[in-house]
Amino acid sequence: MKLPVFVVDAFTAKAFRGNPAAVCLLENKLDEDMHQKIAREMNLSETAFIRKLHPTDNFTQSSCFGLRWFTPVSEVPLCGHATLASAAVLFEKIKNVNNTLTFVTLSGELKARRAEDSIILDLPLYPAHPQDFHEVEDLIKTAIGDTLVQDIRHSPDTRKLLVRLSDIYKRSFLENLKVNTQDLPQVENTGKVKGLILTLKGEPGGQTQAFDFYSRYFAPWVGVAEDPVTGSAHAVLSSYWSQQLGKKDMHAFQCSHRGGELEISLRPDGRVDIRGSTAVVLEGTLTA
Repeated sequence: MKLPVFVVDAFTAKAFRGNPAAVCLLENKLDEDMHQKIAREMNLSETAFIRKLHPTDNFTQSSCFGLRWFTPVSEVPLCGHATLASAAVLFEKIKNVNNTLTFVTLSGELKARRAEDSIILDLPLYPAHPQDFHEVEDLIKTAIGDTLVQDIRHSPDTRKLLVRLSDIYKRSFLENLKVNTQDLPQVENTGKVKGLILTLKGEPGGQTQAFDFYSRYFAPWVGVAEDPVTGSAHAVLSSYWSQQLGKKDMHAFQCSHRGGELEISLRPDGRVDIRGSTAVVLEGTLTA
């Protein structure tokens, strides 16, 4: 078996920043267990598999494909950065002729369209509802100790817990915060939470670029201690911060050690456009 494989840094224009994803192009059907074996071998937060939906399709001319995402330990229902990476491979390396691509996924149809120097993803927008602190107190205390918390929300659709840190903190605090992810799957094992979002209100521009909000994302429940830049988390964050700030268009920064920028626009149809750049850093052939 030989598969074309690429590694793409997503939500960045610079190599070795943003969030790396592996992308595999499937000319033929792949044995089900092989998806997970390949994802484990690639050992990135996500490995994406693009497949043809019909025998007559081809990666250059067709505009609609199947798409699945796997962490090293499990399949996930939505991954923004690996979708961005998949579109970048088709647009830039395979030279797909279409301006918009449609991906059929576990989260429904997702679209990716060309922009001048980037790609715009059309993703679902997920509301997050107020969460009683005492129900998740052990999880939060385990993760961030006595760090002051201003708001807590839960997204039942994505099983993500959004924890907004106090406005007294600055970006540097979130960047340097030591988060205990190792113990979280034992503390929260009900299945209600599969991802932890830490977020902070943005700061006005000065010596640094202005952002509307900052975040970090942790998903040890699916084998990802910290994800560098997370499109699916921003499908939740976009809903929350739009309500808090009274804005439809926002500029976000995920404060991982690699860092990544996202341009966000809420749409009238209840979805969200997330714009990001990419850098293809590796291409080759996977043999097994």
